[in-house]
Amino acid sequence: MPGRVIKVKRRENLGWLERTYLPMIIAGLAVTARHFFRNLRGFITGNRTTFVVQYPEQQLDFPDSFRGQPVLVQLDNGQPRCVACGLCEFACPTDCISIVPGELEGHGIERYPVAFDIDMSRCMFCGLCEEACPEEAIVMSREVELGKFTRGELIYEKKALLVPESKLKRRLDFLRSEYDREHAPPTPSDATDDA
Repeated sequence: MPGRVIKVKRRENLGWLERTYLPMIIAGLAVTARHFFRNLRGFITGNRTTFVVQYPEQQLDFPDSFRGQPVLVQLDNGQPRCVACGLCEFACPTDCISIVPGELEGHGIERYPVAFDIDMSRCMFCGLCEEACPEEAIVMSREVELGKFTRGELIYEKKALLVPESKLKRRLDFLRSEYDREHAPPTPSDATDDA
C-alpha cells in the first residue's frame, strides 16, 4: 500500500500563446545568442574567458590519469618489456589483444612476444590490460587520434605499439604512485593507545 495517492494531471490548461511554443523558442534563442555574442567578443578582443581550444594547432595537456590508446613499453635495447604472460589478453573485455609467445634461446624459460597485436577498432580504452600487467609492459598513452581509412589499418602490430619508456614517464610515475602507497607503520604512541 502506498503512503499517499498522487493525482496526475492528464490535461493541462495551456493558453493559446503556450500552445504555440513561442515562449520556449524565444528562451532557447536567447540562451544561444548570449553564448554566441560572449564567445564572439572574446574572439575579437583576444580575451577569451571560456574554454576554447583551436584543435589541430593547439593540443590539450591531459591529466596523468587520462587513458588513451594502449602501447607497449620499449626498453633501451629496443625490445618490449612484455614477457608474454597473456594476462592483458585475458583481462581485455573486447578480446582486441592477441599475443603469440616465444621462448628466448639460452635463457631457460624466459619468454617474449613473437607477435603482439591490438585491434584498436575494438579497444574501448578501459585500462584493464594495464591493470593486469605485472611488468608495466602495456600502458595507456595520451594518443586518442585514430583516424584511418580502413579497419585493417586499425590493427596495430608490435612494431607500431612500441614506445620508448622516456615518453611514457608521466603515465608510469602515475601508476607507481597508485600502487606504491604503503600504510605507515604504527608509532609507539599508537600502540599504547590501543592497549
